[in-house]
Amino acid sequence: MRPPSTSATEAVLADVQVADRAARAAADVLMRLRAGGLTGRELGAAGDAAAQGAILDLLTAERPGEVVFSEEAADDERRLTAGRVWIVDPLDGTREYGEPERHDFAVHVALWSAGDLTAAAVALPALDEVLLTEPAPAVPAAPDGPVRIAVSRSRPPAEADAVAAALGGHLVPLGSAGYKTVAVARGEVDVYVHGGGMYQWDSAAPVAIARAAGLATCRLDGSPLIYNEPDPWLPDLVVCRPELVDRVLAAVRAGR
Repeated sequence: MRPPSTSATEAVLADVQVADRAARAAADVLMRLRAGGLTGRELGAAGDAAAQGAILDLLTAERPGEVVFSEEAADDERRLTAGRVWIVDPLDGTREYGEPERHDFAVHVALWSAGDLTAAAVALPALDEVLLTEPAPAVPAAPDGPVRIAVSRSRPPAEADAVAAALGGHLVPLGSAGYKTVAVARGEVDVYVHGGGMYQWDSAAPVAIARAAGLATCRLDGSPLIYNEPDPWLPDLVVCRPELVDRVLAAVRAGR
């Protein structure tokens, strides 16, 4: 296989930089709002709207005419025939954002191009951190001890219990779906198993980051995660260290 051309590589890097700027713009708006005295649902609603506006303004200026597929906007039917679609979740983890002491929420900006996720940024505003597909994060070595499995704070799926039992692991409750995904890339956990339902924008950018970092990503049945499908629903996923994926999927199958 031929390596990508210099011009193609430069184009992808330019897209990553746009995703980075868009995610940072939303993160800045979110943190300013959070410091303004609002809390709870009122803060969450304001944050959703403000972050959507910040991302849309930047993408409109830097990638005019390209389709934006966002949780906070009506679906644009052009995305099904477009060659490039930005898949966005302006505030993933609205509940956690509304709780002043929590940091486990995120901003997702991904580019789907010609059938695949090609560029992405995930901002962690409360940590003042942005993860990119290029340069991809270096996953820290797994520490000694039981396998750490990220799960929802309020609705841990039965599949996660099955994985924990099979691998001798323990559950680590965390906030947003995006945060749980990039927590594997950051070395906070080893596995994220989700079976409770989500949409394409909940996982597109974080999954792109995980893939770039060399992690395994798939559906609970082992099939690929496919984006920009007509139905925005993409209800389950597995993200884990590659050496664990076969054992994780076997535990999920055995537990069903």
